[in-house]
Amino acid sequence: QVQLVESGGGLVQTGASLRLSCSASGRSADNYVMGWFRQAPGKEREFVAAFTPSGVSTLYADSVKGRFTISRDNAKSTVYLQMNSLKAEDTAVYFCAASSTWSSQANRYSYWGQGTQVTVSS
Repeated sequence: QVQLVESGGGLVQTGASLRLSCSASGRSADNYVMGWFRQAPGKEREFVAAFTPSGVSTLYADSVKGRFTISRDNAKSTVYLQMNSLKAEDTAVYFCAASSTWSSQANRYSYWGQGTQVTVSS
C-alpha cells in the first residue's frame, strides 16, 4: 500500500505560480512511477505529468508543457508539481498518483491522493 497526500493548492490570479506537493508513504513508495492528474468540474480526469522512479524520463501533457515541471525529492519521499504562468483553464482538482507501470492513463495508476483544489481567476 502507498499513501499519498497532496498540498499546496489555492486561489491565484492568471500568470501566477503555485507549487503542489505530494507526500508519499508506505511500501516502496520511491519505486513507483509518480504522476499528476487533474479534473475540472464536468470533465474527465486528465493526465498532467509523470516521471519514472529514477527521474530520468518525464512526460507532460501538451497543455502544460513549458509551464509545469514535475520533480521529486526521494529523501523526503515527496513529489512536486511546479506550475508557472497559470491560466484560468488550469483550474481543477489536482491529484497525485502512483503506478507500477510507465503510463499516462489514469486507469494504470493504483494509488491516489485525495486531491487539492487549484483555482486560477482571470
